[in-house]
Amino acid sequence: MDATEAQSAEAFFASAPPLKDREVIVARVEEFVRRRLPIGGTRMVCITSGGTTVPLERKCVRFIDNFSSGHRGAASTECFLKAGYAVIFINRRGSAQPFCRSLPEDPLLTCFEPDGNKGIQPDPKHAVVVQEAVTEYHSALKTGYLLHLPYTTLFEYLEILRIVSLSSQQLQRHCMFYLAAAVSDFYVPWNSMVEHKIQSGVGPMAMELAQVPKMLMLLRHVWAPEAFCVSFKLETDTNILMKKAEAARERYGMHAVVANELETRKQKVIVVTSEGQKLVEKDAFQADVEIPLVNFLIAQQTSYIEAGGVYV
Repeated sequence: MDATEAQSAEAFFASAPPLKDREVIVARVEEFVRRRLPIGGTRMVCITSGGTTVPLERKCVRFIDNFSSGHRGAASTECFLKAGYAVIFINRRGSAQPFCRSLPEDPLLTCFEPDGNKGIQPDPKHAVVVQEAVTEYHSALKTGYLLHLPYTTLFEYLEILRIVSLSSQQLQRHCMFYLAAAVSDFYVPWNSMVEHKIQSGVGPMAMELAQVPKMLMLLRHVWAPEAFCVSFKLETDTNILMKKAEAARERYGMHAVVANELETRKQKVIVVTSEGQKLVEKDAFQADVEIPLVNFLIAQQTSYIEAGGVYV
């Protein structure tokens, strides 16, 4: 990769605010990865989900937000767990969670009711889905197959992703990165950010944003060079979408790029690989397009492993 891009990325991390509880996160990730050794047994996937925020002040009141519901990441986490993968789930705080997608909005207030004895109980209308969600989520945690790492800001997201990537190197081709998060393209560098709330009384404000370094290049070629890497592209114009997906695969060396068209993204996607384009769509009996998508990507990773890492 280009030396300038690597230097730009290192400068980003050097000037970023320290990650809260970094040592704890590193220890949890390293232990989770260690439990996947020796390689050849359980595969691991790192799924990123939700959107990142870009703070405008150090003591943040205002921020720029890349919105994403996190549905795809949450649904895919369920699919990978059912396929026997260990999952590191890096998601935006407040975005969709695995096993909770069938619950109504505000589930704590909606799914429970007073039991008449100063306690609460599941509302009968939601009792089954609540039981299933709680049981499946805690089962994944207790068996050691799910590690949840939440983030809010762009700085937190990229630092956590770097920690996971570097720790997963020892899993080689048996690790997958499934990068479904909506990551900001521009940001305010920490060292040029004001500390306190920006005041509106000073009149109109002009702000220059810096471009976020291309971390996909680092992930693919430096942090986890043997891992199977999947990224996502979302557009409203199909023609632009496919050009960008092809360009991303070629530029970053992604093993697969999942192309989403905004209006049809929940029914079908097109996966771009070195072999061409593959239409993946759900059938009448599948609740989510993530089911056939994950199955297809697992098969692609299997081929990648069996070929000794020769794919792109």
